[in-house]
Amino acid sequence: MNDAADKPKRRVPLRWLTLAEVVGVAALVIAGLGYWDAHRERAQEAQDRAAAARERQAEAKAGALKHTFLMTGAAQGAGDLIRLAPTRAEQVIQTQTVIFPTAVRTDPVQTTGNPRIERGWFEDGLKKAQHDRKHAQKAGDEGRLPVGFVTTYIEDGQVRTDRSVYELGYSLHDRFLRGPRVELDGLSLARRGVGGDLQPEVDRLWPADR
Repeated sequence: MNDAADKPKRRVPLRWLTLAEVVGVAALVIAGLGYWDAHRERAQEAQDRAAAARERQAEAKAGALKHTFLMTGAAQGAGDLIRLAPTRAEQVIQTQTVIFPTAVRTDPVQTTGNPRIERGWFEDGLKKAQHDRKHAQKAGDEGRLPVGFVTTYIEDGQVRTDRSVYELGYSLHDRFLRGPRVELDGLSLARRGVGGDLQPEVDRLWPADR
């Protein structure tokens, strides 16, 4: 028989950690916990900053929307004029400068406290401009005319100004022995927040009219 196989195996003696080793292990554990805590704190701070940034952006957007100025227009009578009004009840229009394409009317129209567009302001000029462009319109035709507005209004006790270009919708109707009559149909926004002189922007949009 193999004597080596019969010999009992010697157990590896247990060795207790020294105080220095215990302190070293404890230091590693504490360092790991400290690193994890710092990482978690930085991650939380990053989340808080992102949430604060989103909140500021939402507040800024809400503030911008609050002060957005937009007009609607309702045709009155037989399409002789369009009565203008802001979409927000807290905005009150004070004065307006109404600017037409130079080919239609060279001087702007000034209004105070009665925002509107009148057919008589531009009807003859429109017909002449269309004739000069060899694009004379006839009864039944419809068109759009770019019109610039410099609007002074009051909101929250503050005087504000809006500079925008709208498209004025119109249609032509038969008038016995006097040629077609322009009737105003409605108003839609074309450009908002136009800087500088509105006249060049209105003239630029006029050739695109159909």
